[in-house]
Amino acid sequence: MPPKNKSKKFLAKQRAREEAEAAKKGPEAVEAVRRKYETSSTSKTKSKRIEDASSSVTADSVKDELGDAAADTSTTATGILMSVYGARDIKIGAFSLNFHNKVLVEDTLIELTVGKRYGLIGRNGCGKSTFLKVLAERQVPIPEYIDIHLLSEEAHPSDDTALDYVINSARAEVTRLEARADDILTEEGPESLLLNDIYEKLDELDPSTFESRASTILCGLGFNAQTMQKKTKDMSGGWRMRVALAKALFIQPTMLLLDEPTNHLDLSACVWLEEYLSRYSKILIVVSHSQDFLDGVCTDTMVMQQQKLKYWGGNYSTYVRTREEQDTNKLKLYKKQQEEIKHIKQFIASCGTYANLVRQAKSRQKQLDKMVEAGLLEPPYAEPRFKFSFLGCGTLAPPLISFSDVAFSYSGKKEDYLYSNLSFGIDGESRVSLVGPNGAGKSTLLNLMLQELGPCEGTVSHKSGLRVGRYHQHSADQLDFNLSPVEYVRSKYPKLHETLQGYRAEVGRFGITGEAQLAPIAHLSEGMKSRLVFAEIAIRKPHILLLDEPTNALDVNGIDALAEAINNFEGGVVLVSHDFRLLSQVAREIWVVENGVKVWDGDILSYKESLKKGMKF
Repeated sequence: MPPKNKSKKFLAKQRAREEAEAAKKGPEAVEAVRRKYETSSTSKTKSKRIEDASSSVTADSVKDELGDAAADTSTTATGILMSVYGARDIKIGAFSLNFHNKVLVEDTLIELTVGKRYGLIGRNGCGKSTFLKVLAERQVPIPEYIDIHLLSEEAHPSDDTALDYVINSARAEVTRLEARADDILTEEGPESLLLNDIYEKLDELDPSTFESRASTILCGLGFNAQTMQKKTKDMSGGWRMRVALAKALFIQPTMLLLDEPTNHLDLSACVWLEEYLSRYSKILIVVSHSQDFLDGVCTDTMVMQQQKLKYWGGNYSTYVRTREEQDTNKLKLYKKQQEEIKHIKQFIASCGTYANLVRQAKSRQKQLDKMVEAGLLEPPYAEPRFKFSFLGCGTLAPPLISFSDVAFSYSGKKEDYLYSNLSFGIDGESRVSLVGPNGAGKSTLLNLMLQELGPCEGTVSHKSGLRVGRYHQHSADQLDFNLSPVEYVRSKYPKLHETLQGYRAEVGRFGITGEAQLAPIAHLSEGMKSRLVFAEIAIRKPHILLLDEPTNALDVNGIDALAEAINNFEGGVVLVSHDFRLLSQVAREIWVVENGVKVWDGDILSYKESLKKGMKF
């Protein structure tokens, strides 16, 4: 039991000292100190008061940001807090995570340091999003004085404007911090280890700058003076997600968790967000499929792999380079050891019954036994890789799609034209990237190419016999979730193959293998669903691919596979994407869609640099 009749301030200091000493001995010792102090009524009262004072952030994070996920009982997580009381760095030992009885992570270490920005990577379905939710819900012992914000849901539709929503969130954060400071002063006194951080954060927020700073963040994310004053209830889901992101950036939590934050952004907003986050001074964990974005933001890389969390210094490209070097060296040592084992076994087998050779054979066997006992080397782990493959489509004479003096607006009025006097052709060698702000008409241009929309002036024509493959952001929502991938493809193309094996090969070419081929589509990851859409497109053997944000559900390996498939594709491609790395791999022409359509004189990286000019942070 902790000593009785001591002041709360004394106990807090004593506990901090004991936890610091215990941390040197291991997680069991830290847990023992925690249990000792939690048994005292004083400690219980203090914990309760601090928890109550923090409830606004905890409840907001769980209820407002996580929604129904907060009540999800399919996820279980365990761990032991190893960081000392008052520390802003987080260290949790013996961390394990299960989802629907499947082990995602087992007996590993969570170690997060203030000032570091972590890129969390891993294949689709490995548990990255689940891990972020577990942290946000505090299913592991994260101290209550560390505020956490997970961006997972868009801003609620209401009469609040975008600007009001961000400012009101900041005011609520100030109120929460002030109440918490008062409670800590009452319970622990002015020398509490926690007060400096709270006062520092209150200074950072500074209510006198609320409007200007909120406006700067919203502008960076694509809002203008008019759209900032638009009510959130009148916005699309994508724009409400931007408002929610602006709130997260403004309040600057100690731990900010972002899951694919660029999915609803155009290239300009992606560039601004990358620059903004590269200056984040607290703890940031970001999940992103964009290698370029991870390189620009992150100081460190966390890899979810083989049921462990592994940490690498440096951004994504540094991780890839270091990992390749280590794997090369590991493979050399593994092969060397295997050769040594092979020679030992061959010698033992060749010794026969000669006495002197038998003695040598026994000596070699002992050598082999010692190697086994010490633990044999394993080959470096390789992530399962797959290839996308679009089949040969045959050739048609160019142009495959032609625009002649095309003008268009949804109202039909000339003053509303998104573009006019458009004349161009798309052929089998085209590799065009459409860039520009959201709402400027990129997706509309694709719909005109597809002839789903008709021009107000001019003509859009297709070559006779043209087959077009279209991917858009909601393509996966149109799948029949009750069917398996094989059943779905078979229902769409019943005469394509005579055997089940033929249909399995169709989906297998896009990385849907093994049990996933026969599982209900509803049970597949978003990445798997996206691949199934590509498999269906490929079966049609299109001459032209019109792709609108095809990377949103793909992991890094999937994007590389898509890039390779596009480069090997015999037909033409018109692509809208916010992934600079994909565009740098496949785009031969950059068309800027903004107040018309103009061809950019340069590559995608020079376009990215041009976007940075004049940005405010």
